[in-house]
Amino acid sequence: MQINTDPFKSCVSVGLSSSSSFVQLGFLSCKRAVFGIHSTRRRSLKSMSPRASFSSDPLLVQAARGEPVSRPPAWMMRQAGRYMAVYRKLAEKYPSFRERSEEIDLIVEISLQPWRAFRPDGVIIFSDILTPLPAFGVPFDIEEVKGPVIQSPIRSEEGLKTLHPIDLEKLHFVGESLKILRQEVGDRAAVLGFVGAPWTIATYIVEGGTTRTYTTIKRMCHTAPHVLKALMSHLSQSIAEYIIFQVNSGAQCIQIFDSWGGQLPPDVWERWSKPYIEEIVSAVKKKCPQTPLVLYINGNGGLLERMRGVGVDVIGLDWTVDMADGRRRLGSHINVQGNVDPAYLFSPLPVLKNEIERVVKCAGQRGHILNLGHGVLVGTPEDAVAHFFDVARNLKYDTFFEEKSTEKLESVV
Repeated sequence: MQINTDPFKSCVSVGLSSSSSFVQLGFLSCKRAVFGIHSTRRRSLKSMSPRASFSSDPLLVQAARGEPVSRPPAWMMRQAGRYMAVYRKLAEKYPSFRERSEEIDLIVEISLQPWRAFRPDGVIIFSDILTPLPAFGVPFDIEEVKGPVIQSPIRSEEGLKTLHPIDLEKLHFVGESLKILRQEVGDRAAVLGFVGAPWTIATYIVEGGTTRTYTTIKRMCHTAPHVLKALMSHLSQSIAEYIIFQVNSGAQCIQIFDSWGGQLPPDVWERWSKPYIEEIVSAVKKKCPQTPLVLYINGNGGLLERMRGVGVDVIGLDWTVDMADGRRRLGSHINVQGNVDPAYLFSPLPVLKNEIERVVKCAGQRGHILNLGHGVLVGTPEDAVAHFFDVARNLKYDTFFEEKSTEKLESVV
């Protein structure tokens, strides 16, 4: 089918490339200042601070491209959901998750709930990584206790016959919702879309639902690699088309969740997940060179160096990775996202503020999107979420890094 296009279309312009050194990124080491200490002269950090971009794109999009910005843009994974009282009230009226994530009015309402309450810099569509499965031949249900259930797992050549090219008409509710979100949010925030990575989606399709061990799909890597490769190839093609569809519908940035990629040994991830993510990124960048792509893997501490080469603009760090160490391991050409531990939102607000500032200081003043290291936890106090975004909004790079450098110098003296 023909991919839908509209005035929000982003997949037509020529991409821009940029590279910067660690000094240009404005890193301020968590242990020492990035400039020398002299008894007769103190170099002002202001002279090193990048000037904010004059781009008309939302702040988050600019940061995702590595452009200079005035402060760290912020959003949260799972920022719409059960921790919000307004969401719980709506979920009582509409108890089916499929209905909430597949009815346009409900998708838009839920997506905008945190926007109205907290004004994040990113508004992510309320959906699920499994949403596109029926559109290419894999029906699923979501049960209250068990979660996603796929009645006919694909584990053989016979199972592969059920697959077909993705029918984007069956995902019209995603496209329409993104268009409405762009209209509602305007240029005040970026509208985010998202997808699951092939390996992560394949775990559900092969295992038949959620799993803690991944034994069936891991065994397939050795007992039926031709079947798994065929499935993964089909998924990478379908997911790439789905991303382009989201961008053409209004998404300004796309996050790829390889949620269960961290369950693989690094060499296995490099063989069974990375190539298929690379295929997606390559296909999308050809059509949408200006749209930033973010890759997030839960438990990615052992994968960072391997993640560098997939071609995405931003790599999300989970909270188990030290931000300064992550920056060092990824290099200056990769932008980062994260990575406050979600549990800090249960701490006293001054403690939360200090942790946000620590993460921002370690990330530097360029190419950083402030986020949690994982999704918002159920039971998170809404006032803590509000405080998170208030701190981010009031944190200006020029004054923040100058103040931090002055504090460091005074402590040394």
